[in-house]
Amino acid sequence: MSQPILLLNCGSSSIKYQLLDPAQPGPQAVGIVQRIGQDMSTIDHEVGDSEYHEDVPFADHTEAVAAVVRMFEDHGPSLSDVVAVGHRTVHGGSAFVESTLIDDAVVAKLEELSDLAPLHNPPGIAGIRAAEAVLPNVPHVAIFDTAFFSTLPAEAYTYAIDADLTAKYGIRKYGFHGTSHSYVSKKAAEFLDRPLGELKTIVCHLGNGASISAVDGGVAVDTSMGLTPLQGLVMGTRSGDVDPGLPKYLNRAAGMSVDDVDAMLNKASGMGGMCGYTDMRDIKSQIEAGNEQAQLALDVYVHRLVGYIGSYIAILGGVDALVFTAGVGENADHVRGPVVRRLKGLGFDLDESANLVRSKQAREISTPESQVRVLVIPTNEELAMAEETLEVIGKL
Repeated sequence: MSQPILLLNCGSSSIKYQLLDPAQPGPQAVGIVQRIGQDMSTIDHEVGDSEYHEDVPFADHTEAVAAVVRMFEDHGPSLSDVVAVGHRTVHGGSAFVESTLIDDAVVAKLEELSDLAPLHNPPGIAGIRAAEAVLPNVPHVAIFDTAFFSTLPAEAYTYAIDADLTAKYGIRKYGFHGTSHSYVSKKAAEFLDRPLGELKTIVCHLGNGASISAVDGGVAVDTSMGLTPLQGLVMGTRSGDVDPGLPKYLNRAAGMSVDDVDAMLNKASGMGGMCGYTDMRDIKSQIEAGNEQAQLALDVYVHRLVGYIGSYIAILGGVDALVFTAGVGENADHVRGPVVRRLKGLGFDLDESANLVRSKQAREISTPESQVRVLVIPTNEELAMAEETLEVIGKL
């Protein structure tokens, strides 16, 4: 039975979308709307080998979602058989610990949570409202980036700050990229042909945004991102961990406001801030050309990642598998290699030849002698979202 799901991932000025049937190989259509709210927007729609592009201004997400629907009407495939719409929703706070059928009360709660994710939740809500307006006769489901990490123990999610403030404002580590971490940890168990409940796994989701998780028996016990997606690893433009006293210091020494520092840490830091490049392919080329600042940036990136892996081995009491995923994790051998080599004293042994292989398939890059299996597993957040959506509407 065909059960196509329309999946929407709404950013502040963009909408990524797919039409996907979990029972069928690959998406039926993919697309992206960019520069929403600017003088000229773009929409790209792909069906099989056919690609369609338009330059049209979209004032807001309502107009953009309507344009997505028109693309399906004009170029296919038909949305008449869609059984549900799945919405990637970044922050569910403590209110949403699993994928949820969207109604007015859910939207109202998401609006309350917008202070926790001011760059992510408002466009997500706009996308939900726009999609409900053009596709009112099918259920809409919210899939939360934070849900997988709702299992973190209190010792992992609690910040050492005033307890009353914590309780009043919902301050805690929430974690993000949960859909990817959940999907990849399950795929690791399948690849190793071992029960998920027996495995201790560390998942490195390395893209422009990056996070790492410790997963014990399929249950998340720690993760690097926190109250916001800024905490943790070095990222493309985000700093990750810094001294909490940095904003006050920059305010005093450089005259920067809180907003200035926040913008700098989120948009002008990380690899871009350190060396001027955010794409790991460019950074590799710069290193090969002798750019010492690019080399330093990569060294900082690797150092931070190795430190988190070591701490998670201690938290898990050992580890069976280290898994790399997402754009950098799946493709950057010059990132994976230095990380695994530095872990050799902890039982990791890298297969240098396997690490150089480029593939879209799940694969192992550790030697038979390695005490810890090191895997590269492509993530598929859209498929995971579609499966979650079907599970929710199956309960109706």
